[in-house]
Amino acid sequence: MSDSASYKKLKEDFVSNLSGGSPAEINYVTAVAAVSCILWSVLQSRHSSVFQPYKGLAFVADFLLNVGSILLSTTLYADYPVLLSLLLLAPAVFFYIIPPTSIGRRKKLKVPPSARSQSGSGQLDALSTKPFLTTYRGAMMIVTCIAILAVDFRLFPRRFAKVETWGTSLMDLGVGSFVFSGGVVAARPVLRERAAGRTKGQTTPLFYRILYSMRHSIPLLVLGVIRFLSVKGLDYAEHVTEYGVHWNFFFTLGFLPPFVAFFQSALKVVPSFAALSLMVAVTYQTLLETTSLKAFILTAPRTDIISMNREGIFSFLGYLAIFLAGQDTGMYAIPRNITARSTANPGAQRNNLLKMMAVWGGVWTGLYLLSTNYSYGLGLSVSRRMANLPYVLWVVAFNTVQLLGFCIIDTIFFPAFYNATDPKSEKEAYMMATSRVVRAYNRNGLAVFLTANLLTGVVNLTVRTLDATPQATIWILLAYMATVTGVAMALDSYNISVKL
Repeated sequence: MSDSASYKKLKEDFVSNLSGGSPAEINYVTAVAAVSCILWSVLQSRHSSVFQPYKGLAFVADFLLNVGSILLSTTLYADYPVLLSLLLLAPAVFFYIIPPTSIGRRKKLKVPPSARSQSGSGQLDALSTKPFLTTYRGAMMIVTCIAILAVDFRLFPRRFAKVETWGTSLMDLGVGSFVFSGGVVAARPVLRERAAGRTKGQTTPLFYRILYSMRHSIPLLVLGVIRFLSVKGLDYAEHVTEYGVHWNFFFTLGFLPPFVAFFQSALKVVPSFAALSLMVAVTYQTLLETTSLKAFILTAPRTDIISMNREGIFSFLGYLAIFLAGQDTGMYAIPRNITARSTANPGAQRNNLLKMMAVWGGVWTGLYLLSTNYSYGLGLSVSRRMANLPYVLWVVAFNTVQLLGFCIIDTIFFPAFYNATDPKSEKEAYMMATSRVVRAYNRNGLAVFLTANLLTGVVNLTVRTLDATPQATIWILLAYMATVTGVAMALDSYNISVKL
């Protein structure tokens, strides 16, 4: 066996047969993103001169807080995430209790050209762009970009890498979270269609919804084909039991829009996207438990196109359920007014949103515990490979609670956004309440994801990642994330949005 072939085999073994870690540890590691957001929010709200004007040092501080802290939590501080959170909270408390050096209200925030066109005077849009949604999606993208390269280095703990069949891990959660966050923003066109339907008394026919969804699907499916050909052509190390022989994550993303468009018609008889999500997940789990489907996914020989890609094909049902649950979250997280009574009271709007998110966070968490507990529940194990019911509930519960956390941070440090009375002041408050780095990741998530995948391939083809020392690993990951961040910032600065 050649040296290159043996190294490829070593890399495949490096990410195979893993059992993951505990959900509690994953919560501690991911909590670092929220804690770093607290520190950033304290500096921005009470000492905004740190980030204004936004030049070289401000960017470095922004990058280290919102990217560097997450990188540390998944590498050097992987065994001590609580300690890292405390190290970030200590300066946050210090800067909060000392007298503020600058107040956002006294210092007019400069709105970039990309935002000015939407910040004129007039009536507030019923579907606001809320800071906590931007922060949540941006942080999720940052964690995702870090993990897809870090997993190839020994400094990244094996318990954070994707599990073989049963168990939970950081990367398993990341894949589902990517789909969930896509569902959250996919609620926006549905909300606009409903508003237009109430005004004009009509809705978009199913055929046109599916046709429109194909505009988003086809580019993703093309990317899936390109990734498949490049992986095979470059003899790149791959983990077949992740999605199958030919399937990859881009195919999963590409098939979601038309299926979601079809399921939207079911809302005429089903009360919500959450109910649809549970129907899909429960039906799929029932098939796994009462038929030979589970055995087929886990043990069948790969003899035809279906069996070769069985993980990707059948796990799609679980990801569809996650996407629908994300859409349901977006249906109440995006609108300005959840109830008619809160229309004229910004405080009531905020409180209703927090209550709604807390209730749903509790519901999804309770369902997850019920599905996995052996004493009083179903006693099922989480499987990202099959995307079964416990996996769906775990991903949805985690993301709903994380959204609640970011919303609470918004409420405490940046109440001005919710009190804005016109689009211009609301836009300025939004810019004040969101990190520029995080906004850039959120705005072009797919472009950033593609960039990260390309750079991951380049690094793996040029560096023997398994032989890298901890010091070399950190420098490589820092350079990689600086490059990804630079691409995101450049796209944002030039007002470019890559929408598929």
